[in-house]
Amino acid sequence: MAKAATTTRKATRPTSAGLADLLRQRLQTIYWAESELVKTLPQLKEQSNSQELQAAITEHIAQTQMHVTRLEEIFSALNEKAGAVKCEGLQGILKEGAATISQAEEGPVRDAAIIGACQLVEHYEIASYGTLAAYAKVLNEKQALDLLLKTLTEEKKSDQILSGIADTHLNASAASHA
Repeated sequence: MAKAATTTRKATRPTSAGLADLLRQRLQTIYWAESELVKTLPQLKEQSNSQELQAAITEHIAQTQMHVTRLEEIFSALNEKAGAVKCEGLQGILKEGAATISQAEEGPVRDAAIIGACQLVEHYEIASYGTLAAYAKVLNEKQALDLLLKTLTEEKKSDQILSGIADTHLNASAASHA
């Protein structure tokens, strides 16, 4: 019996250390992603014609800058140096979004494309922050968990705002331009 307990303990320890490494790695990629969005969002705002969408993007730029700062706090809480590792997933989403937006007719159709591209990013971030929060919870990293959950809530709200803009009038207006 004691031997089985020892084996179980050994199997658990590498999993915990591995999960801590995974948390750190995913923090580095989302840190890169948020930093990249700070540069990308102003370009999307400039391409938009909708004042409502421009206002939502302006608000999200400030929020994204806060997310970068929050991630730096998380690194600090974990006694890690903040560092970015290129996020291939988000880079692909941004590239696809840019291509779609550039092909869209200026006006409501382009604004609809911008919303679609932004929502793909939001959904990626929601998945990333949800995963990171789950890791932090299991690893009992309370400060990191609290900050990750705050960001997750904000990302979900941003997605809802974009859906509201699209649903209220923008998509219908874009459809009439077809």
